[in-house]
Amino acid sequence: MPERTSILAIRLSALGDIIHALPAIGSLKQSFPSSKLALLISPRWLPIVEGNPHIDELILFDRRSMAALLKVRLRLRRLEPALAFDFQGLVQSAILGRIAGAEKLFGFDRSVARESMASIFYTHRVAVRGPHRIERNLQLIAAAGASRLADQAWIPLGRPEGRLPSTPFVLASPFAGWAGKQWPLTNYAALAKLLAREGLQLVTNVPEERAAELAACDTLYPHTSSIQGLIDATRRAAAVIGVDSGPLHLAAALRKPGAAIFGPTDPRLTGPYGGTFSVLRTNSAETTYKRHSNVHVSMHAITPEQAAEALLHSLAHSTVRGS
Repeated sequence: MPERTSILAIRLSALGDIIHALPAIGSLKQSFPSSKLALLISPRWLPIVEGNPHIDELILFDRRSMAALLKVRLRLRRLEPALAFDFQGLVQSAILGRIAGAEKLFGFDRSVARESMASIFYTHRVAVRGPHRIERNLQLIAAAGASRLADQAWIPLGRPEGRLPSTPFVLASPFAGWAGKQWPLTNYAALAKLLAREGLQLVTNVPEERAAELAACDTLYPHTSSIQGLIDATRRAAAVIGVDSGPLHLAAALRKPGAAIFGPTDPRLTGPYGGTFSVLRTNSAETTYKRHSNVHVSMHAITPEQAAEALLHSLAHSTVRGS
């Protein structure tokens, strides 16, 4: 590559997926340090990348706004990237890569891209073989000549928000993007009682709009915050328990110990990558990525006792308690 060029990385959403792309984004900057690296991202997820030393420019795009599309088109054109990487794998994100006018637009081939039609827009379609999404993202940039590859993500410090116990606590994040990935709230309530016997309080991270759902579970200690507050709470936690969602992947990126409960999604692809995690998934679990799937049975089959045992095992084998 020429000494000074621009590189565009595209990962609009969501929290966990952005975290899975951060190692590749950091590796791009390490591999091409003289290049200007820009990230196209949705405004909602800006806090997870603010201050990132590997990113030179953040380009915000609200996909719900036509005016935003016109504005981002001008920003992308001014960037004039030599290389662009679509980590999203959607038709929309692929089109944004084309709008940027990149000389080379790298994306996943149709067998891996989230929307197979997205591959039509790429100049370079990459067949990846890594089992985990982080590994696949690294393979995508390696196809463009990136050679300084690392699987760690830079995460901001966050900031304290809401109430947190002064004693050791486990942070739980029970909600996910779709119901099939969630573990029953009653199980978290039972888990809280089991952990209390071990001197650990269970703190439940919950979006403000869903806080009322915890009202029936009086053993749960709710914590409501922004992404910055979630980062801070995760750093302070002795351990983390969660499902296949952004907060779990944040904890893994911070190398926390914990337990991950999986059902319809495959932990080989989107499981916790980093930390000392025990992954709980029944042998009968059926893998599906249909967001309206009613595959709940495998999640309900995992008991609070199993979750408590997994958490305590991870804690016993970890040197990271709070950071």
